[in-house]
Amino acid sequence: MSSTRVIVVANEKGGSGKSTVAMHIAIALIKSGERVATIDLDARQKSLTHFIENRRAWAKQVARDLEIPDHFSFGKVHYPSAEDEAVGCKTLTDAVDALGRSCGVIVIDTPGHNNYLMRLAHSLADTLITPLNDSFVDLDVLGSVDPRTFQVSGTSHYSQMVQTARRQRQAEQASAEWIVLRNRLSTLGSRNNRLVGGGLQELSRWLNFRCVEGLAERVIFRELYPRGLTAVDDIDEVTLGTRPTMSHVSARLEMQNLLGAILLGEQHSNAAMTSHSSRLAVG
Repeated sequence: MSSTRVIVVANEKGGSGKSTVAMHIAIALIKSGERVATIDLDARQKSLTHFIENRRAWAKQVARDLEIPDHFSFGKVHYPSAEDEAVGCKTLTDAVDALGRSCGVIVIDTPGHNNYLMRLAHSLADTLITPLNDSFVDLDVLGSVDPRTFQVSGTSHYSQMVQTARRQRQAEQASAEWIVLRNRLSTLGSRNNRLVGGGLQELSRWLNFRCVEGLAERVIFRELYPRGLTAVDDIDEVTLGTRPTMSHVSARLEMQNLLGAILLGEQHSNAAMTSHSSRLAVG
């Protein structure tokens, strides 16, 4: 298991794009030649699980060999019984151990709330990615700000939980990189953009995370989900089931920049994102 890299996509707030980011990372890494497994800890919503199921069904419908990760989905999460938690934690660690014997990377998608499995996932992460919408509502997950000056005044319960998990890994002679992914960016240069950005930069110094600009608000990402497609898939009419547009190309380029920023080793993002680039077709 020691050579297997665990990437955890997590945020205590829902609607930040966790499942979309997790799926894109998994598919991009498969395209780069990695053997990838995914784990869905959101036993209620199962967004990543449905994403993968949609992809499998669409691949069959259009007769395309779409890359699909080995996948493990949690059933109902039992708590607060200590016995139930122990069983749940063992199930997760056993799944990571089993998948790690055949896969080089495991991508874990978490629910938008704090539970024992989410906390355990953080302690297993070699790379933690926290998608965050570009607003003070989402910034509150990481830290508080002064209402008059908008300067950072403290850290949040989630930040403290992450720091506890990172200290635990350090005690085990391991380390975890933390990346905060800024999604749904507001208009460049706007007051909100500057203030939220300033707060994140300050928190990054306090909490030792790397801040990366993420995805704009694009309808195309929502339209890809029912077919299980990603922006890193081939942009052609057969794969998409529709004539490609500039929105597909823009989403692909945006995701290329994002994956290049968050994935270690340029060979991963470059190989995945330049695959079949000569076949780009724009309507």
